[in-house]
Amino acid sequence: MSLISMKFVVFVAAAVFGYYVIPKRFQWVWLLLFSYIYYASSGVKFLFFLLFSTLTTYGAGRLLYAVRTSCTDKKKARFYGRIIVVCGLFLNFGMLAVMKYTNFVILNINAVFGTQIDLFSLLLPLGISFYTFQSTGYVLDVYWGKCEPERNVLRFALFVSFFPQILQGPIGRFHRLAGQLYAEHTFDFQRIERGLELILWGFFKKMVLADNAGVFVSAIFSDTQNYAGLSIFGVLGYSIQLYGDFSGGMDVVQGISNLFGITLDDNFKRPYFARSITDFWHRWHITLGTWMKDYVFYPVSLSGWMNRFSRFAKKRFGKSIGRTLPICLANLIVFLVVGIWHGAAWKFIVYGLYNGIIIAVSGLLAGQYRSWKKALHINSSAWWYQLFQLLRTFLLVNISWFFDRADSVPQALEMMRNAVTTFTPSELLSIPVQQNGSTAMTAAVLVILAAGCLMLFCVSVLQERGICVREVLAKRPLVLRLAVYLALFFALPCLGQPPSLTGGFIYAQF
Repeated sequence: MSLISMKFVVFVAAAVFGYYVIPKRFQWVWLLLFSYIYYASSGVKFLFFLLFSTLTTYGAGRLLYAVRTSCTDKKKARFYGRIIVVCGLFLNFGMLAVMKYTNFVILNINAVFGTQIDLFSLLLPLGISFYTFQSTGYVLDVYWGKCEPERNVLRFALFVSFFPQILQGPIGRFHRLAGQLYAEHTFDFQRIERGLELILWGFFKKMVLADNAGVFVSAIFSDTQNYAGLSIFGVLGYSIQLYGDFSGGMDVVQGISNLFGITLDDNFKRPYFARSITDFWHRWHITLGTWMKDYVFYPVSLSGWMNRFSRFAKKRFGKSIGRTLPICLANLIVFLVVGIWHGAAWKFIVYGLYNGIIIAVSGLLAGQYRSWKKALHINSSAWWYQLFQLLRTFLLVNISWFFDRADSVPQALEMMRNAVTTFTPSELLSIPVQQNGSTAMTAAVLVILAAGCLMLFCVSVLQERGICVREVLAKRPLVLRLAVYLALFFALPCLGQPPSLTGGFIYAQF
């Protein structure tokens, strides 16, 4: 059930209506019921994987609590706790690895050893990456004592399966989300209005920006020979498409959650205003970044073997580099995992390592950067230097998008070469934007796309300056607010691409 289908709109309306009609103590049960109905709509067979992840992580949490409360020997408790955590992580990440990466491994074995092992017909369960990360994060939080384990298995099932977020996040934390899911909520017109407002804005980003850009992106990346002169427009279009699609999806998810009185974690904070790749990842897919920081970066960087490596590096390279090298290595490991998480292909591994290497090198050269700026009398707060950082980061990010969007690493490298050697922007007008292959509306769609980007840019600038556009709009008369909402609503079918031609949200396939 796609988020941009009429069926989903009716589904959400029924869920919200019933949520506020039934007795409040049953509201969480109502959400659980609708969450499982929603997930089952993608295929009843996929419920097995959702139930497996739910039951194994719930069981791990309960066992960890039992060990902690009944075992008086701290060493034994720690030993048993580690076994439980390892088993829980192995079962869940093992399931994810089998479903997502089995055929990738087979393809590489065949390529290296010349074998002909047949591929498996595996259907990737929708949202498996997101709910696996969310539920295993809960196990680690219980192990570290950050939260108490949930006793009620059905309540925990709601935490794992909450339907607005299950397909594409954000990746929630139990101590911030669970209490909201189980709380009793009363109908609040203002909250409903704010939720619908956010949903409309998300659909605008998806249908007017992402889908219109996607028409050009698909044409350019699927025919790199005929559109070689448009390579740079292909990756710039993908920047618009990916951000509009993913952040728009997050707005829709957060807006739907608001209808139930639930606030999800923010996942985007104007990433294209970032001044460095590190800053970019603090603004882009924030919940994935914080998950990696808490559950990969810190455990790796604080591990015993990393401490030994740090002592070796200090003796070999000096205290300054010795302190920095372990952090750089931990970042490389994190972004290798990020690349693998994005998909079972070498291009995603290259994508992750590309980001990790830039962050690692930046960390190693941080002292040099400060010396160079001091020698050149560069004021870091000067507007021109801030603009330089912004454009430099945007360029580096767009280079990474080549690997993310291209079919393979060689195609990505070929398009990068074409982007700086061939430039024929007039070919944009030869790309059909209608199903019948007509280019009559191509120029109009380009104008719509440019106007939509300008609108998003203006809103983002205001937000970057600390102005909350939604708060400003909320203070305006109801008539003006309705006019804005109606303009957004009618812009969707009039200015956007038909959902039947563009499909659902990109990250719903993760």
